[in-house]
Amino acid sequence: MGTSRLEAFSDGVLAVVITLLVLDLHVDREAADSLSRQLAHEWPSFLGYAVSFFVVGIIWVNHHALLAFTQKVDRGLLFYNLLLLSWATTIPFTTATLASFMRDGGQDARLAVMLYGASSEGMALSFTLMLRHILGHHLSVKDVSPSERRRWVIRFGLGGVLYPVATVVGLFSIPAMLGCYALISGFYMLEQTPALGSDRRLSRVANSATSLARRDGDDTGAAGRARSGAQGSSTQNP
Repeated sequence: MGTSRLEAFSDGVLAVVITLLVLDLHVDREAADSLSRQLAHEWPSFLGYAVSFFVVGIIWVNHHALLAFTQKVDRGLLFYNLLLLSWATTIPFTTATLASFMRDGGQDARLAVMLYGASSEGMALSFTLMLRHILGHHLSVKDVSPSERRRWVIRFGLGGVLYPVATVVGLFSIPAMLGCYALISGFYMLEQTPALGSDRRLSRVANSATSLARRDGDDTGAAGRARSGAQGSSTQNP
């Protein structure tokens, strides 16, 4: 099975997730406060939206990068992808919950922090399992050595270590935690699997070379057939 159906389904789910984030942003036209005061009062929702929007966006970018490195999909990868999406779809809920309790503090705010951290940690671990499965079951466009495999999995899965640290920070300061999340998002905005890009280039070069060879073969065959036809005509016409 190719990757097109998996990518199309995942794109649809992530598009819904990123759209649901904006539903927590609202103002009341009938409220006594002015629009500016309402917007200022809703700053936790805007902050949570901004961070979670880029988190989901980076999930989409890295998901695309993984599938670009994958030449075929097996049953195990389908289930790991579902696991990733199951965590990604919780982000609108955990974001709204965090924004609701951010100002109040206390036990509820700490629980909201842990919910947000659990959602992010589940997403990070699912991504790591996907990459490990792709490499371990030879689903990638190119086989890699065990040492390269470990290096890529560790580097790509670093979020599995960083998100719990950010969650602990959030138990003391939620804005500081969201700042940590922004830094982690910046880390994943960079290519954390550097060999993937080179492998894609190698794949394109190989495909181009194959196409060129086929075209040359077709041209050679056509020329040979033309010569054979010319020889046959000359034989029949003394």
